[in-house]
Amino acid sequence: MLEFHKPTMEDRRWSLPLLRASGYLGCEYTFGNMFLWCGVFGTKIAHFQDFALAISNEEHRATYCMPAGIGDRREAIEAIRADAGQRGIPFIMHGVTPEGIAYLNEVYPGKFTYEASRDDFDYIYSSRDLIDLSGKKYHGKRNHISYFKKNFDWQYERITPENIEECRRMNEEWEALNSERKPEEIATEQRAVNHAFNHFWELGLVGGLIRTQDGVVAYTIGEPINDDCFCTHIEKAFSSVRGAYPIINNEFARNELSGYRYINREEDTGDEGLRKAKLSYYPEILLEKHLAYYREDLG
Repeated sequence: MLEFHKPTMEDRRWSLPLLRASGYLGCEYTFGNMFLWCGVFGTKIAHFQDFALAISNEEHRATYCMPAGIGDRREAIEAIRADAGQRGIPFIMHGVTPEGIAYLNEVYPGKFTYEASRDDFDYIYSSRDLIDLSGKKYHGKRNHISYFKKNFDWQYERITPENIEECRRMNEEWEALNSERKPEEIATEQRAVNHAFNHFWELGLVGGLIRTQDGVVAYTIGEPINDDCFCTHIEKAFSSVRGAYPIINNEFARNELSGYRYINREEDTGDEGLRKAKLSYYPEILLEKHLAYYREDLG
């Protein structure tokens, strides 16, 4: 079998260039995503030739990522298919995009069947749209931001060693206010959030915050997927502060992300409120993701 293991900081050195060179836009193709959520999804990675490989959910229904790297993917796919066979499990890949389906159909005609994973579709926006908020469709966002600016003494700051602990404390307060709503889900998420704070600089994360006279009311954290696309992993704001969510979104994009064409704000996990909020920003790409099942393993 392949030597899959829990991601470590040493793995960032070799995997980061391969993940970025793949050209994939999905949020699962960032090292930060793999590292931060490995405790939740059991994600493990392996180095095969010039490819980064990943497997998740080994204890339930193990699935593999489409290999990310340089060169012909077929050998890497054959390697993870063999790994599944040695484990005695069906060969299933997750996060397979329409481009991935086209590739599999060409190289493995008739060998795979697909199932859309709507809750995992990524919302990818034009950076200019999120910076400019122009036109009638963003009228409501501009109104909320205008209200915030008129009613609060505020400033935007990039996250630094001097203010990161304020974000951590704000996050703890946010968790206390929201934990009763979805206790298990929020507790799970907070483990990943704390992981991000603990390894912020090692992971090369970038973040921003909004401060008012009452302290930090919003923050956001992410990392580049590649030179063309940035991925926002975490964003928190106090919902009681009108305009806090729209202004951290807008100010972070304006101050940190103008050099990127796209901003991936990840999936909605099937949460209807989150889905509505993400659609309200009008994604330029709703990145479809599918499970790809190897037909011979379906019985």
